[in-house]
Amino acid sequence: MKHLTFSFLFISLLIVTPSCSNEEEFSKTTAPENMEWWSDAKFGMFIHWGVYSDLAGYWKGEPYAGYAEHIMRMAEIPLQTYKDEVAGPFNPVKFDAEEWVKICKDAGMKYMVITSKHHDGFAMFDSKVPGWDNYDIVDGTRWGRDPMKELKAACDKEGIKFGFYYSHAQDWSHRYGQRNTWDYHQPVKRNVWFDQPEWKEHREKSMNYVNEKSIPQLREIILNYQPDVIWFDTRNWLPDEYNQIILTEARKLAPNTIFSSRSAIGFADYQSTADKPVEFPPAEGLWEAIPTTNNSYGYHANDFSHKPSSHFIKLLSKAAARGGNLLMNVGPMGSGEIAPVDVEVLRGIGDWLKVNGEAIYGTERTILPVNAWGESTVKGNTLYLHVFQWPDDGELIVGGLESDIHSASFLGDPDKQALNVKRLNKRDWSVTVPLIAPDTIVTVIALQIEGSLKTDTTRLLATNVAANILHVFDGELYGERIQFGNGNARLNCVYNWSEMESYVSWKLRANQDAKFALQIVYDVTKGAENNRYLLSMGDQSFELDVTPGTNFKPINLGEISLNKGETELTVKPLILEGDELMKLRSIILTPIK
Repeated sequence: MKHLTFSFLFISLLIVTPSCSNEEEFSKTTAPENMEWWSDAKFGMFIHWGVYSDLAGYWKGEPYAGYAEHIMRMAEIPLQTYKDEVAGPFNPVKFDAEEWVKICKDAGMKYMVITSKHHDGFAMFDSKVPGWDNYDIVDGTRWGRDPMKELKAACDKEGIKFGFYYSHAQDWSHRYGQRNTWDYHQPVKRNVWFDQPEWKEHREKSMNYVNEKSIPQLREIILNYQPDVIWFDTRNWLPDEYNQIILTEARKLAPNTIFSSRSAIGFADYQSTADKPVEFPPAEGLWEAIPTTNNSYGYHANDFSHKPSSHFIKLLSKAAARGGNLLMNVGPMGSGEIAPVDVEVLRGIGDWLKVNGEAIYGTERTILPVNAWGESTVKGNTLYLHVFQWPDDGELIVGGLESDIHSASFLGDPDKQALNVKRLNKRDWSVTVPLIAPDTIVTVIALQIEGSLKTDTTRLLATNVAANILHVFDGELYGERIQFGNGNARLNCVYNWSEMESYVSWKLRANQDAKFALQIVYDVTKGAENNRYLLSMGDQSFELDVTPGTNFKPINLGEISLNKGETELTVKPLILEGDELMKLRSIILTPIK
């Protein structure tokens, strides 16, 4: 059973052999003290910008859905055509490095990571690697400038840490760089081709890409730009022994640089979430989320799915509460400007952080259990309450806080006027607040704690907020195969629920008898039409059919009562056919007055 509660110099060509014969002569990861600035920063800017930005998701007048930075692959643009018709005319005359850094800093971001080479293989820096020195922004475009050099200088001037994204394992411009199936005969599917006999020769020749381009260009960006971070990507397109060779050379040159988790096994300094996360599954240690303003990382003129500032403010609060960073992406236009809609989103986040940044920067993950009103962060003896749902009766109940409160105040109150606090019992407090929230997005209350922070982990249900949302990521999984999803829009749930003994559980309690309207949120895969499940809480239970076609829309199940005290809410299979019972996302308990 599994119980989860909550991982430049000229570069000559040579066949690379690690120079350290003893594995202990260098560390695969950077020293813990080099991670301190990153852990404290909490919020950074991810930038996907390349010659593809000029196309803005279109090729020959036809729009392509999805990631605009993948237009070369999606439209199967021949490499020579891409060089001549996309890279050659690229001329971002409105690019202003200092303006980009100003936007980053005004948004409250502490570090910047930009694409130095994406999968199209085009270097957005001045590359002198033989054979590829005309496929870079200085020598291969009409513009002829090195924006990375300018951004590095602007970031240094403003105290912003600077790093590069570098696609080390996938490159559509190189005959052996992976995934270009229209110019070259290359494998179609990642991480399944390595040991197939038909690809034996290709596998051997893939070392040509490693030695001719990936390692030499990494040397360039390390030696010429001294990046604070290198954000590697798509390591599953290469055998890991090749990734190990690449990362060994990079680590020897950059022992103090932070490496992302998409690099090679054993080299990650922190873990990355899936693309476009909307929730965060449990994660230990250091981790980073990579949302983007709409649904594309590169600039897409036909993607109008931008989320408001409030979405990212809550995501930032939630990431900080759970020990993570937010590296938020924007895709500048081919003109060199950051799109006005993105600037507006960033400005809204920056305005909030100017008031509430103390509750984000330098904080640690909370040990306070999830409360219905929102999230919390910790710094020293201060507990910050990030209130998403405002109580309707003027009493914010802090569930699970056993420590004594010395004082409480709104973080946005310049006078720090004290709020009245009252101990309700040995593990709960009440904070008296106005009937209307001071901040309609997220109001932060700072609690000064006496002594060390002591908490009780059982979740308290609230009766004075709009709803208690029991997300599966805040529950516990029991079983061998059932897993948390990665947190993106589709896998913001559990999956692989394929065994009868597997179930989901939440430990709950109430300070008074209460009634709730009960809803469940899930989706199902084909073959689950005959499945049934049992939802139980205390001595109440519901035997229900799984409903196809729900697509994560809440399903009303009726009313449920909760007596004062502790209980457990569980969801278990009764009939399980097909691949899985369901993709459960959450249980919603709405107080009935």
